[in-house]
Amino acid sequence: MKLLNFRRPRPALPHLPPSALEGYSIEVMPRTAAQVGDFRALLPEGTRVYIAHIDGTPIEEMVATAARLAADGYSVMPHFPARSIPDAATLADWIARYQGEAGVTEGLILAGGIPAPRGAFHSSMQLLETGLFDRAGFTRLHVAGHPEGSRDIDPDGSDRAVMQALRWKQAFAERSDAQMGLVTQFAFDATPVLAWARRLRAEGIALPVHLGVAGPAKLQTLIRFAVTCGVGPSLKVLQKRARDVSKLMLPYEPTEFVAEIARACAAEPDLPIAQLHLFPLGGIPAATDWAARHGGAAAQPAARAV
Repeated sequence: MKLLNFRRPRPALPHLPPSALEGYSIEVMPRTAAQVGDFRALLPEGTRVYIAHIDGTPIEEMVATAARLAADGYSVMPHFPARSIPDAATLADWIARYQGEAGVTEGLILAGGIPAPRGAFHSSMQLLETGLFDRAGFTRLHVAGHPEGSRDIDPDGSDRAVMQALRWKQAFAERSDAQMGLVTQFAFDATPVLAWARRLRAEGIALPVHLGVAGPAKLQTLIRFAVTCGVGPSLKVLQKRARDVSKLMLPYEPTEFVAEIARACAAEPDLPIAQLHLFPLGGIPAATDWAARHGGAAAQPAARAV
């Protein structure tokens, strides 16, 4: 006798157009990069790799990681955190090292995560105002975007200072020779992200957005990172998932989030979202494997594509 099956039918997996992951970028740290034997076995040819500068990391380790990635044919974009840079001489030295030893011409210019600055710099705008990146011939400069706001910048919970800074950066982009863009913190809820993108469009902020996406990871890992990084409305998505016992033990994958973003961009082609930026919170191999499975030919690792 066949037993009746009372299990709920599984919902259809979200459809993610392969083009959504074309040209994606990824973030690494020197210590996580050191654990990867061959990046060409994981990343597509020419992928832009951001190198996160955690406060206290020696510049020598940052430059060595940049040189390794550049030698493998990847576009390297190291972080320049303002609060960790004591003065203009140090900034000039970092730029010279990156260029001289790794051929770097791109940078992500940030305020940085430490609460008190080491010296005169406390914002990305101050670093840009030195003119050192333009004089060094940097071809691409990215700055931070905050779809869910930033309590660090706007302690009152508004977005007044954030939007003022974006207007300044838009104006800077119009007088700089470098290509400018916004790279955002990761998110889990498409609704506030899309509302923010529409706000940029309405405000005339034309900087292309490289949208942060959390790579596959255990739910507990994501919640920890979300709290640490100040992700606001998106945290509710993880909390709801945690209450679902059927999903609690399964690794989170960003497929549904990215599919919703892709649908919105297809319906509104003038949204400023240009590319996706992966934060490999569950490890670099897990993030690149997810991208390869969902991204079509353009997301296949360089070594596999040969």
